[in-house]
Amino acid sequence: MATVTEHETESIEKANATGLTPVVFIHGLWLLPSSWDRWADVFEEAGYTALTPGWPDDPDTVAEANANPEVFAHKTVGQVADHFEEVIRQLTKKPAVIGHSFGGLLAQIIAGRGLSAATVAVDPAPFRGVLPLPISALKSSRPVLGNPANRNHAVPLTYEQFRFAFANAVSEDEAKELYETYAVPASGAPLFQAATANLNPWTEAKVKTKNPDRGPLLIISGEKDNTVPWSIANASYKRQKRNEGVTEIVEIPNRGHALTIDHGWREVADTALAFVKRFT
Repeated sequence: MATVTEHETESIEKANATGLTPVVFIHGLWLLPSSWDRWADVFEEAGYTALTPGWPDDPDTVAEANANPEVFAHKTVGQVADHFEEVIRQLTKKPAVIGHSFGGLLAQIIAGRGLSAATVAVDPAPFRGVLPLPISALKSSRPVLGNPANRNHAVPLTYEQFRFAFANAVSEDEAKELYETYAVPASGAPLFQAATANLNPWTEAKVKTKNPDRGPLLIISGEKDNTVPWSIANASYKRQKRNEGVTEIVEIPNRGHALTIDHGWREVADTALAFVKRFT
């Protein structure tokens, strides 16, 4: 079933008309495509054409999302990956792909399908074969995994949960601003998929790390990230390093999981842009 929206089709047509290399941004859980708006501007100023597709059924605004949370329910890793593949296959040039959190996992899935010219995964959610389970990561996912029924629902974060999972490395005032500006409910299904990936040989939360067409990959890790600590990011890197393509990892000091949207977002965006420029 086609999932590309009219707005996304317009973005694809616009990107193709420019003749420029596209950059596709993939958001993670508890955020919307608008979380990439500033990044898109930076990449377009650098000579790329930016696309920020949503997950299937994403509302346009945070207000709409919070008013109608159940639209997020039942979205699985495989469904969302297939949606982004559908978008990318309509582009006339192979894009760079940048993802954050579960978007970082999805970016690696897309790269493993040979669809990315260069990939940046920022604090990416783990995939099958990534073994570390730090206590902070378990605590971050507890609002969802603590109730098995959440697999079939959309789950919002309270401010306190968002503070721990996303905004632990910023001030209280900034944390509240980020929560009000960006936080939306999220599908519970992907977290259950990631949590059970190493127990399920048929999991959708898996990456073809050895595909020779994967292309260059950079993993960015926030030093103080509670949700995807260094041990998880580095384990992903070690598995990806088996690929014959360029595989790199960098740690951004003093940054939490909100590093793509907080006051220091530009440092992270510039790190990603420098990597993409090397290969596109």
